[in-house]
Amino acid sequence: MVEFRIDRRSGVATYLQIVQQVKQALRLGLLAPGDKLPTAKEVVAATAINPNTVLKAYRELDREGLVEARPGLGTFVRRSLARPGAAADSPLRAELADWTARARAAGLDREDVAALLTSVLEETFHDVREGTA
Repeated sequence: MVEFRIDRRSGVATYLQIVQQVKQALRLGLLAPGDKLPTAKEVVAATAINPNTVLKAYRELDREGLVEARPGLGTFVRRSLARPGAAADSPLRAELADWTARARAAGLDREDVAALLTSVLEETFHDVREGTA
């Protein structure tokens, strides 16, 4: 089951943080079709957020076709976003984990690593954004 982490200082709306975390879990293969999401009550107990915020996130995920609400049963994953190379146990993830450990050992903090990664992502996927790749 997914456990949500809410960063109240991020500037990102709480419901969007939930949406993003579910999508990340779907991409990494941590959630699969048929899996049940935590109930709004469980999320509220774990994160101290408003239940309407959880329901708003789940409605957005439903609108996108990723989950479906089953009255009286809960909210269930409808489809996955996982790709073989992006799984939580993939060799690429292991290489990235090794790289981030080396970056941390070199004295970089979380923001430094995020800046480097963002820079490389933008360079690598620039052509995709421009529609030329």
